[in-house]
Amino acid sequence: MKSLKDIRHALSKHLGKTVTLTAYEPRNVVVEHTGTLSSVYPSVFVIDIDQDLTPKSVGRVSYNYSDILTGYIELQVD
Repeated sequence: MKSLKDIRHALSKHLGKTVTLTAYEPRNVVVEHTGTLSSVYPSVFVIDIDQDLTPKSVGRVSYNYSDILTGYIELQVD
C-alpha cells in the first residue's frame, strides 16, 4: 500500500497532464470528470475540469490524497 507522500510525489510528476477522475460518492453515485491536473499542494490536489467534455460540471475540483488511498476516487493519467 502506498503512503500519502508517495501519492503526492507521483501526482506531482503529472502536473499539466490530462487526467480522468472517477469519484465514488454515497448512495452508489459515480461522478466522472476529465481535466488537467493543475496544482499539487501538501494536503490536496486540484483538477481544472474541461468544460467541453463535461459541460454540466464545475470548473475546478480538489481532493485529498487520502481519497486516493482509501479508494474514494480513482485517477487515470491520459
